[in-house]
Amino acid sequence: MSTRLQRLRNIGISAHIDSGKTTLTERMLYYCGRIHAMHDVRGADGHGATMDSDPIERKRGITIQSAVTSVDWNGHTFQVIDTPGHVDFTVEVERSLRVLDGAVLVLCSVGGVQSQSLTVDRQMRRYGVPRVAFINKMDRIGANPNRVIDQMRERLNCNVALLQLPIGLEDHFEGIVDLVTMQAVYFDGEFGQRVRRECIPTNMLAEAEAARGELLEVLSLADEELLEVVLAGKPPTVDQVRASIRQSTIAHRVTPVLMGTAFKNKGVQELLDAVAYYLPSPLDRQVWAIDLSKRVEAGAAPAKQLLTSDVNSPLVAMAFKTTVDRFGPLTFVRVYQGRINRGEAYLNTRTGKRHRFPRLVRIHANNHVDIDAADAGDLLGVVGLDCAQGDTFVSAGCNVAMENILVAEPVMRLSIQAQRHEDSDKLAKALERFRRQDPTFHYGVNQESGEMEIAGMGQLHLDVYIERIREEHECAVYVGRPQVAYKERPTRDVEFEYRLKKQTGGPGQFAHIVGRLEVLPEDSEVDFEFQDKVVGGQIDRAFLPTIRESFQDALSCGPLGQFPIVGVRIVLTDGEQHEKDSSEFAFRQCVQEAMRHVILPRAGLELLEPVMQLEVEVPSEYQGGVAGNLARKRGVVKASTVIDGNCRIEAEVPFAELLDYANEIRSLTQGKGTFTMTPNGYRATPKRVQDDVLAHAGMNHQLA
Repeated sequence: MSTRLQRLRNIGISAHIDSGKTTLTERMLYYCGRIHAMHDVRGADGHGATMDSDPIERKRGITIQSAVTSVDWNGHTFQVIDTPGHVDFTVEVERSLRVLDGAVLVLCSVGGVQSQSLTVDRQMRRYGVPRVAFINKMDRIGANPNRVIDQMRERLNCNVALLQLPIGLEDHFEGIVDLVTMQAVYFDGEFGQRVRRECIPTNMLAEAEAARGELLEVLSLADEELLEVVLAGKPPTVDQVRASIRQSTIAHRVTPVLMGTAFKNKGVQELLDAVAYYLPSPLDRQVWAIDLSKRVEAGAAPAKQLLTSDVNSPLVAMAFKTTVDRFGPLTFVRVYQGRINRGEAYLNTRTGKRHRFPRLVRIHANNHVDIDAADAGDLLGVVGLDCAQGDTFVSAGCNVAMENILVAEPVMRLSIQAQRHEDSDKLAKALERFRRQDPTFHYGVNQESGEMEIAGMGQLHLDVYIERIREEHECAVYVGRPQVAYKERPTRDVEFEYRLKKQTGGPGQFAHIVGRLEVLPEDSEVDFEFQDKVVGGQIDRAFLPTIRESFQDALSCGPLGQFPIVGVRIVLTDGEQHEKDSSEFAFRQCVQEAMRHVILPRAGLELLEPVMQLEVEVPSEYQGGVAGNLARKRGVVKASTVIDGNCRIEAEVPFAELLDYANEIRSLTQGKGTFTMTPNGYRATPKRVQDDVLAHAGMNHQLA
């Protein structure tokens, strides 16, 4: 068992859009023998990339859903997840990295570190995922790996361990120099399938020796054992260098950097070797679960339990994604501890219900192979399992839960309606299916207009779902104009006391609550907190969940513009109940009236708007016009860099100003400009803009 796990790598391929990660994954599958022909990402050959199996993915030439496969390479097994690069589908990256042990960060040799590269880097750091970096597209005009490495150090704060040098650049890119073995590596044959190792070219020998010296210096500062070897004046062996790189990578002390061109079939086999050599196995990662069997005092951190990879230990598995395909509901599961057996029932620690696992499958893109069991370290699919993303399943004798996945809030919403009344049920079923499989997709009825609304991460995100409604569900729909997902936030703390006392001739209603509303810090990772500080049994503890839920429900629709209220901590300090007249209904009504009449009118609510990190690339002659346009959009330019006649402008811009930016940038640059944007949190809306937004909504925008 330990040998199997030592040779197992659970990795993700992540990058900024158009960095070539799906092309890279296609080559990895080919060289590992998983497929026998390589196909184009955009489906020009009639097939499309293996991992982009969705028709919409092939038509648009982008990855929308993360795809899972398993390959063998030199005695190792790689379970690979190819993730989307577009920010609208960032939840696919988030939930993939949550369950992976290592990752490959793909960077374009021309574009370098771009906006989504920063987002992916933050996600990898959030879940403690070690990574190797692959500088792709070395054959492109303008390829400059040195600039990319500098950006990694400056923008990603990486301690770079450069493992390779390029032999030529752009059209003259021929191969790489391996600084670990000090050999030149070339890739021969029509598909680069024959790897040829030779002596380093004479004209590069001095450069290679200097680069190897820098590599050993970086590793020596991170690894005391290698430092002792270097100080002793002995040249370290290849195995010693590889062991040092592996140890330092897993400890997050260095990021190994390799390079190549996936499209031209150069450098991919070396990357596969690097995954085997340097990225962790499940045995190299410490995984902790929340111990639900131990009571935690209010405000204290939950107790944790260290999981093992022993198949004989009680099962701990996490559902990290749910979809609906031609076989029915399919749940993607990572096994952390123990073993899953087909047909057995396991406990969902969130719901307290037992679920039978009727069918287990090994996944290769959209193809499934039935299996009887899955062990610790495995990624698998469970067909017919009804659960939610983030649910933890355990066997008898275990009571733990895995920490859930961070889910970004939607920034755009629009109204949607079936064109024919008889298609309303089709639309409702489609929206519920999408909500179950994508936690960043929301839908609901607007309380003011009565219209059905959908919300998501951007225009492309919602366009894809609208296309699926029309094509997969055969439901024609009317779609309204995009609207920004604003929020409301209090600006001052409020002490409150509210008593509900009603007599109607029969049983009365009595509830009394005392506490305060506190404003959470702007950088808080949660939108709502509830603290129970009631002492002496003034309120029966059985009512506390209802009180908490009632406060949370009251924050779902604020008085300013019917937008959700965030940044709230409710501290319940005292209260009172009646022996006969108090009930859950009474406390729920008490909370609702207190929020509506006492708390929110005094909280100084302000409107928040989503802000995007915008990255625009244009020919340098358009720089002034684009920058001026961003200033008129209330944008703040953070950086502006001119490289080879092209200008990259980085700015923070309110999302409300970018709803039609694709058409604007085309007009400003005669179709030569491109842009990407990434959510960058929320900030207070200026008073003038707030008044305009609320006046347009036709709502009262000021509280007494």
